[in-house]
Amino acid sequence: MKNHRIKISIFILLILAVVLAGGIVVAKWLGPADPYAVPHGKCRENTYEPDEKHVKYLGRSIYEKDSLWMVLSGTGAEFEFYGTRASILFYGDNTAMKLGGDPNSRARIAVYVNGERVQDFMMDELQKSVEVYASKEPKWCTVKVVKLSEAANSTAGIHSITVDSVGGIRPTKEKDYLIEIIGDSITCGYGVDDEDKNHHFSTTTEDITKTYGYLAAEKLNADYSFVSYSGYGVLSGYCITPGEPNTECTIGQYYDYVGNSAAYYRGSKAQETVWAFAKQPDVVVVNLGTNDASYTGNDPQKNKKFEAEYVAFLKQIRERNPGAHILCTLGIMGNGLYENIVSAVEDYTGETGDGNLSCMEFFMQQESDGYGADWHPSYVTHRKAADRLADEIALILKQK
Repeated sequence: MKNHRIKISIFILLILAVVLAGGIVVAKWLGPADPYAVPHGKCRENTYEPDEKHVKYLGRSIYEKDSLWMVLSGTGAEFEFYGTRASILFYGDNTAMKLGGDPNSRARIAVYVNGERVQDFMMDELQKSVEVYASKEPKWCTVKVVKLSEAANSTAGIHSITVDSVGGIRPTKEKDYLIEIIGDSITCGYGVDDEDKNHHFSTTTEDITKTYGYLAAEKLNADYSFVSYSGYGVLSGYCITPGEPNTECTIGQYYDYVGNSAAYYRGSKAQETVWAFAKQPDVVVVNLGTNDASYTGNDPQKNKKFEAEYVAFLKQIRERNPGAHILCTLGIMGNGLYENIVSAVEDYTGETGDGNLSCMEFFMQQESDGYGADWHPSYVTHRKAADRLADEIALILKQK
């Protein structure tokens, strides 16, 4: 009797093993579950915080004081859901006030749904609720919020996201590569939406999504992070007083922070919040030197000072991003300091032994391609520069 029970037990275990193995084989044959399969259930309205559990952060976005703080150009969030409606509550900084706020300094924000821009607005209220999606039938939606304008003048935040959905919202997936672009007004998209070269600065005509850096990242299907400010340089920002360096507008002193802005966001300033460098870029692009040239001119001594400061900045970038390839560029609005950048890179490599960097010269903008405000690059010029940059980065990534 005892042997009979043992045989039955073994038989049952064998059957379970066959069923389990069959299930594994079938699962492998069917492949992984479709993340965009139609979920079961009814749409329900819920409100979510824009934290990392619910959204993917773009660039140097940071959760601060119950909202996602968007400081630098290109910061924002991306999420997806299956549902019928979505709205977002935005918070403004002090520039968003109706009285006293400068309309040429307010934050410009865009919202995309499934790749199409559905909202483009200036943050002219301290709180602004924006409906971004509505449909009679539930569908899969990817929502992307992008701060189009630069940090120096204004910031903004996402306080909450409300959706009618089945299963809530979730962050979109990280892409295979992350590219950081460090630069000046060219990188910010200064005046790209203004076709009159005689017009001047306004955040209303800045659009990071029309810049060479953003377009190159899209072409490479890479995530991006921008650290850029109009008028900034390495040794000197754009010179207001001839012959005197503009040391207030040098990017190295703010690189370790969330950003630098004249605006206050709910009592906080970006340059008082340290950036963690938790996400490491694969490539760091440096496009600086155009504003420095307004100080250095053709003075050999000043050019040498520029080279020394450039080497120091490369060391700072390397310390924060130990595995990234650093690509040093210049040329869209003038290449006067390009050879000095090449010399600085050579000096840096000779001093440190670090050869994980290279140089690339952009072509200069052409009158036939048009200009933006204050003679800045047009969208046509940015597209051409994006092709040049994307091709160069593609070669770098192949070698990694």
